[in-house]
Amino acid sequence: MERDGGGGSLFFRGLQNRSHEKMKLRTRKSTLYLSQQKRTGRGGDLLGENIYLVLFTIALRICNCFLVQTSFVPDEYWQSLEVAHHMVFNYGYLTWEWTERLRGYTYPLIFASIYKILHLLRKDSVQLLIWIPRLAQALLSAIADLRLYSLMKQLENQQVARWVFFCQLCSWFTWYCCTRTLTNTMETVLTIIALFYYPLEGSKFMNSVKYSSLVALAFIIRPTAVIPWIPLLFRHFWQEQRKLDLILHQFLPVGFVTLSFSLIIDRIFFGQWTLVQYNFLKFNVLQNVGSFYGSHPWHWYFSQGFPAVLGTHLPFFIHGCLLAPKRYRIFLVTVLWTLLVYSMLSHKEFRFIYPVLPFCMVFCGYSLSNLKLWKKPALSFLFLSNMFFALYTGLVHQRGTLDVMTNIRELCYNNTDISSASVLMMMPCHSTPYYSHVHHPLPMRFLQCPPDLTGKGDYLVEADIFYLNPLKWLYREFQNDSTLPTHLIIFSILEEEINPFLISNKYERTAVFFHTHFPESRTGSHIYVYERKLKGKLNQT
Repeated sequence: MERDGGGGSLFFRGLQNRSHEKMKLRTRKSTLYLSQQKRTGRGGDLLGENIYLVLFTIALRICNCFLVQTSFVPDEYWQSLEVAHHMVFNYGYLTWEWTERLRGYTYPLIFASIYKILHLLRKDSVQLLIWIPRLAQALLSAIADLRLYSLMKQLENQQVARWVFFCQLCSWFTWYCCTRTLTNTMETVLTIIALFYYPLEGSKFMNSVKYSSLVALAFIIRPTAVIPWIPLLFRHFWQEQRKLDLILHQFLPVGFVTLSFSLIIDRIFFGQWTLVQYNFLKFNVLQNVGSFYGSHPWHWYFSQGFPAVLGTHLPFFIHGCLLAPKRYRIFLVTVLWTLLVYSMLSHKEFRFIYPVLPFCMVFCGYSLSNLKLWKKPALSFLFLSNMFFALYTGLVHQRGTLDVMTNIRELCYNNTDISSASVLMMMPCHSTPYYSHVHHPLPMRFLQCPPDLTGKGDYLVEADIFYLNPLKWLYREFQNDSTLPTHLIIFSILEEEINPFLISNKYERTAVFFHTHFPESRTGSHIYVYERKLKGKLNQT
């Protein structure tokens, strides 16, 4: 009995020792795993990256948002915020694109949702209506920046990824555009995030459904968003072994769902079934209606547009193209293809090629990572030159059209006789935002400029008729004193020409706003606000 008991005791003691050894091994393994987490920074991850990097990027884009106080193009208001304001508050103005159903409600719906929440919370102050949508766009741009960094870290290494990230963050044009409520900005954001899931050699997050869904969403928001993706989609199809499965089980279902989503949203707000993507392409590509708003020579993107958008990144882009591995040729093909396609359209703008700028940053970052002798001077040059352009365009150039809206808001909220107030903006059409930046049903009017949709050869818009003879237009339009607006807003270049009208109707200049150092033929360096002063009645703005 004693022997058996001793043997059993030894047996259980052995089991206990082995169990204790296993416990130690598990403990050591867990400690090693935790030490690896600390070294890689994965203990505090957010969006797959170090939390401090994420917070820094978000904070930078928020600062970026508040340091952009200028206007770029009318579409950043008239195709987003003005539409959203009309959707929620049932007053405002919709441009001809909406009456002709060229634009879809998917993108404005994002901002309309924000406006509706603010309205329900009774926090729909005009400042929140202006800044919350832009902050939301800044947050999305920060996520896109981080996705570009993550992608390059997978494809190359952390060093190359850091230089690409640096180039992306200090790009003056990205700084200038990424917080604006433009469809081009959302198109760029979706393009970068989709690229993160695109099947590239070395990528660990390939997902055809995710990337194609993001591309489809970008197409719904802006149909021309598909242009940069045509080479990438063809490449994926060519390399895919199961081609039929890719089309039938991934691309077609994604396309069907997103297009149905777009059709339903537009059916709700237009009141009828509308395929806005077809209308958009028909008017802007097939009928070339966009040329009504200006045309450029075929080489404009190569000779002016692309170099201006890249800025001082251009030499690094060229250097990076010469050094980058062959697997990045698809990025270069995408850039060149997009420039060529847009070059065939007569109406050209800088913002149209904004979505290919992140592709260029890959080559710029690759260039910086391979610099040895001149790296510090190159970095200083790149950073300082881009910050100069970013701060100038964000704080100085074309800021008057936003500043003057402050004056109109004061007229609405600080004037005791607001019921009789009215505003006429005698400026090129859509120069300023509208009710999204006033948030008050103040009677306002601007010179309109819808394109000729009837085919008349001698067609002139109201703005063109006005600028042919401003004084004659004013006397003909306001033959009765009772119809005169209480406030006029003009560019400084117009003041001398309409001065007789201003004097005869007792208008006095009450405010001056700086606009730009580079006035165009119809503008000027400043914006003037005139108020009609009558005896016994004084409207103060």
